Amino acid sequence: MDLAIDAPTPAAPDCADDGTWLACIECDETFAPFEAVRYTCDECDGLLEVRYDDPPTFDDFGSGAASEGPDRGVWRYREALPFDLGVTLPEGGTPLHTVPRIEEAVGVETLRVKHEGMNPTGSFKDRGMTVGVRVAEELGVGALACASTGNTSAALAAYGGRGGMETLVLLPKGKVAAGKIAQASLHGARILEVDGNFDACLDIVQELAARGEAYLLNSLNPFRLEGQKTIGFEILEEFRDDYGTFPDRIVLPVGNAGNTSALYKAFRELVQSGALDVDEVPKLTGVQAEGAAPMVEAIEEGNDEVRRWEEVETRATAIRIGNPVNAPKALPGIRNTGGTAVAVSDDEITDAQRDLAEEGVGVEPASAASLAGLRKLRREGVVEDDEQVVCLTTGHLLKDPDAAYEAGSDPEPVPNDVDAVVEHLRD
Repeated sequence: MDLAIDAPTPAAPDCADDGTWLACIECDETFAPFEAVRYTCDECDGLLEVRYDDPPTFDDFGSGAASEGPDRGVWRYREALPFDLGVTLPEGGTPLHTVPRIEEAVGVETLRVKHEGMNPTGSFKDRGMTVGVRVAEELGVGALACASTGNTSAALAAYGGRGGMETLVLLPKGKVAAGKIAQASLHGARILEVDGNFDACLDIVQELAARGEAYLLNSLNPFRLEGQKTIGFEILEEFRDDYGTFPDRIVLPVGNAGNTSALYKAFRELVQSGALDVDEVPKLTGVQAEGAAPMVEAIEEGNDEVRRWEEVETRATAIRIGNPVNAPKALPGIRNTGGTAVAVSDDEITDAQRDLAEEGVGVEPASAASLAGLRKLRREGVVEDDEQVVCLTTGHLLKDPDAAYEAGSDPEPVPNDVDAVVEHLRD
């Protein structure tokens, strides 16, 4: 399957449903989108991608549909999605912050921060779930499942609950922030803590899905990425409206590499429709923690595949992943846009988290990896001073309150007396 940035719009095969179908990125086999539950190719087990025979332009977005869907958020982009409307809370329409002090310190022409932590459950995962749960309804399944480092479980539980479905989440024991477990629990998910890391959880839940126990809604599911690609549409529209151009580079954290894959798909579809020139496509730049950096290793070594890291560790729990399942889609996305990937230390991530918070942008540690990576690439001269850059932050500060507390300043005890408080402040 051709994943080139300038690949032409594919012709719809006979199995297409209203111009939509599934295609294997390895062997080109095609499948009807909703006739059966399917996560990977029946022929070669390769990753599947949702395809359309008539990708929309910017002018088509929000132009109206039978559902009279919203003109903001994920479903503004219904012309680029399998349905006109899904199970919605609603999601998307997140802010593109200015951060003037960080912009000046980093030394780029423009720096904006796309804060996905402002979605209903506090992370970008809501974008994927609004589409994924709608597909589950179409397929007639009643139970949903995922492996998670925390954010996926919260989103699955909320959207599954909204859709009236049972939800099951598998978490690595002792490795998920308490705020995320609390969300999944309160939204009604059944939570299983596995004695292993995220990748072990994903292995188990994939087998459960293969046995028909539940519908898998990790980013291995191609419909999840359809919702997430709307991040790319929003960034381009918002940036164009503010500057009359598109950003040169988008820097984003990488865990399972779903967002990298999704944004690249969004850009390819816009190129296919003629809405975006190839030379206008932003450079996709991935950032991982040093203790969990298999994508960075593959990019630096020029490998076509990612080597699975059996042992991973970082305080950025949301990207503590050693085997990114979307690597076959994400590696071409980085390379074909002229981007790169970089690993940063936990201390660099925490410094970036503090600095974003001082600008009023509260994010969990994994989110701050994007800014930490941009700083490192500026120091190394990879990012030029005349670049216009967007950093993607993926989860809210309150997703991991313990990490936020450790990164912040300590409370100062004072006596119950005004004069004593004044004296303390002066000292």
